[in-house]
Amino acid sequence: MSIRDVYIVDAVRTPIGKFGGALSSVRPDDLAAHVVRALMDRTPALDPARLDDAYFGDANGAGEDNRDVARMAVLLAGLPVTVPGVTVNRLCGSGLEAVIQAARAVALGDASIVLAGGVESMSRAPWVLQKPERAFPAGHQQLHSTTLGWRMTNPRMPAEWTVPLGEGAELIADKHAITREQQDAFALASHQKAAAAWAEGLYDGEVVPCAGVDLSRDECVRDNTSMAALAKLKPSFRTDGTGTVTAGNASPLNDGAAALLLVDEEGLKACGREPLARIRASAVTGIEPQLFGLGPVEAVQRALAKAGRTFADLTTFELNEAFAAQSLGCLAEWPELDPAVVNPRGGAIAIGHPLGASGARLAGSVAHQLAAAGSGTGLAALCIGVGQGLALVLER
Repeated sequence: MSIRDVYIVDAVRTPIGKFGGALSSVRPDDLAAHVVRALMDRTPALDPARLDDAYFGDANGAGEDNRDVARMAVLLAGLPVTVPGVTVNRLCGSGLEAVIQAARAVALGDASIVLAGGVESMSRAPWVLQKPERAFPAGHQQLHSTTLGWRMTNPRMPAEWTVPLGEGAELIADKHAITREQQDAFALASHQKAAAAWAEGLYDGEVVPCAGVDLSRDECVRDNTSMAALAKLKPSFRTDGTGTVTAGNASPLNDGAAALLLVDEEGLKACGREPLARIRASAVTGIEPQLFGLGPVEAVQRALAKAGRTFADLTTFELNEAFAAQSLGCLAEWPELDPAVVNPRGGAIAIGHPLGASGARLAGSVAHQLAAAGSGTGLAALCIGVGQGLALVLER
């Protein structure tokens, strides 16, 4: 069996909204449908009936995502009912997992033209109630938030694995002796780069605002933040005087969606467009759950090796900034990587981290950056809660 080349024809995303912000009134299935429709509108030569499948990442699924948000998005976007849809969940890596699975289907010849993306509304994530062990309980029942983190944890899980995500970031700060000042400086740079990218119009060809919503750019980017302002924030997880992780040097809670159009050579002709980039390789790895933030370390190295590339070949590298400590911990384990190529247009601390959408956002951003450069190698990678790492290599 021959492996086909897989091209990214286009990639779009919504502006990323803050928790309870401008996009909180929009259902997640509508967010997903919006980017699907925008992607198709930007490729008018493509008959939507040619689409073989739609893959979407979604870390929740318990609410208006309605279990299979990919299929919901296809229908809500007005695509033919013959276009199927599948939703995948690898927590924070769900959007990138969707891109990788879609690319694999095209590479193997199971599909020629596919949509891939991700969505999350952390604002609208519901509370859930466990069914009682017996009928008609007399006592009070507990609601569990599905917004983020552990819930209804299996008691057989070791306690060291199930620490809060922020405590996991603190453990990485301990491991690599990363100071509060270093984390705040990293966060400040993320905001500064994102603000500059927006001011320079670098996101204009990628971001598609939602109709009826007053939000034209990422809502969490703070143009005027400073080291002094970040230093005033109290640690969020350790309150014994040793804490370094704050709301300012961690990614916020967010809403948003992203989508990409992936094709083979035949599909490329049907689209009538020059591709942004080509998919080269991917890798996924596991790590101790409490050290989830270091998950990308091995995944990135494996993906680069599969592609026959090294850090020296990278034009750009979109590394998801779940926490500054987590990102700095990864960078510490890649001493040969030039940090100047990492998140040149800002990262998730500024832009936001709508869980299921982030991986698709990263892949799309890398593709657009490679297209702007005209050539090169790009990398997208995320850490994943419960201890995983995911990476994708693109080329142009």
